Amino acid sequence: MNLLYMLIIPLVAVFIAPLLKPREATHLTALAFLLPFFSILYCIFGGCSREILLMQFSPPIGDIYLNLDFIAHAFGLTICVVSAMVALFALPYMEHRFEEMGLDKNVEFRRYIFIYNLYAASMLWLVYSGNLALLYVFMELMLISAFLLIYKYGYGNRRWVGLLYLVWCAIAGVLTLAGFVIMAFNNNTLALNAIMAGGKGVGMVAWAFIFGGMIIELPVVGPHIWLPWAHAEAPTPVSALLSPLTVGLAGYVLLRTALIDYSFIETYRMPILGYAIFSSLYGGFSVFKQTDFKRLLAYSTVSQMGYMLVALTLGPFGLLGMVIQYMSHAFGKSILFSSAGGIIAVHHGLRDINKMGGLHDSIPAISNAAVVGFLNLGGILTVGMLGEFFILRGVVDTFGLKTSSLGVILGVVFMFILSVWYGFYTLRKVFYGKPKSTERLGISRYLYIPLYVIGIISVLLLFPPLSTVLIHGLDMIPGLGLGVGVGGVVP
Repeated sequence: MNLLYMLIIPLVAVFIAPLLKPREATHLTALAFLLPFFSILYCIFGGCSREILLMQFSPPIGDIYLNLDFIAHAFGLTICVVSAMVALFALPYMEHRFEEMGLDKNVEFRRYIFIYNLYAASMLWLVYSGNLALLYVFMELMLISAFLLIYKYGYGNRRWVGLLYLVWCAIAGVLTLAGFVIMAFNNNTLALNAIMAGGKGVGMVAWAFIFGGMIIELPVVGPHIWLPWAHAEAPTPVSALLSPLTVGLAGYVLLRTALIDYSFIETYRMPILGYAIFSSLYGGFSVFKQTDFKRLLAYSTVSQMGYMLVALTLGPFGLLGMVIQYMSHAFGKSILFSSAGGIIAVHHGLRDINKMGGLHDSIPAISNAAVVGFLNLGGILTVGMLGEFFILRGVVDTFGLKTSSLGVILGVVFMFILSVWYGFYTLRKVFYGKPKSTERLGISRYLYIPLYVIGIISVLLLFPPLSTVLIHGLDMIPGLGLGVGVGGVVP
């Protein structure tokens, strides 16, 4: 099976979906991402070509090709299922939003679905791009389309928030592009396979630019200031892609760079690790101070992105944990932002958690989905368990079990505990306790069935055969394999 044809389908849907009525356009969008989802599963189990050449350019660009390794499959699988399910969830939600804004829902839905499909398709093509030039093009398309969705359909001072997001992400993009340009002239190519086969690697200066850009995009504490605004004021379907998928793709870029040359991470391991743990703890404790449900989830994202940065410093086991952590966070946070959106839709814009409490009695379907979402973040009975296991294994493999490494081990363990703590705190605050009303509300199935589909997949990925096939495939990747040093540096 040629995965290229399946990856083209979401790009085609970008232009066809706006020609249809809202319900048909939504179903087409979901189908456009489910088809590559099943094709990726086929490649994971049955195998497919590792590379597909698209075109050739002279140096310093090099070959433009699709990289179909298991890292791309893990990220692509996640992007497909989340994009498909959030598209279904968004049908009643965006109709509700258009009514709030006084817009013609049939006309406005065409514009919305065009930008949504462009946004999701850009993320999918980004992770399969085997050339850094192609990757950068889709990264910019992804950022611009997210900006347009916030600017046009967000809440509050949406135009200011959209521009805030655009400016910060533009800075991140410029820094990353500078790193890519340096790599291009050092290696005479931007094709990942050529750089890894015989290039000069990344280099410290290029690494510094890429790292600086991606921690803004990730983001961790400090550069994170744009994130609570963007996540809270974006229309909820955008929040459900922006938090779990888009920001995590900064981790994907860092991971790809680390697989080429790990020397920067090895040199600055302890400062990066300390910064990452502090950022995760800061984001986790900030959750307890929030009263806006979506803003609360945004600070949870800061905490979870600290996980990914921690994993980046922990050698092959950590990098494997980083891939799985991306999947877990994407599943969990897409469910949780969609749960927040369901509350907004059925409770007339309710976002203040101090006015919630006991919502399980009125919307149990959304409440139960939120439980699965927080289980993903806490690494309990979902694929998140595997991510936390490999991160901890990376700590032991990198630092050993000795007194001098106790601080790092305890810091990482407490980071995991904090996610469980704020997860159950939020569940109790929002869905349990004394209900304000015991009336059972009728809600659209679009608002909760897609959430259960994501949740079921997150559980299935914990168990064989999905988990064993995926991990075995990741282990075979040069540099990520547990028996091979990353970039020839880490033992």
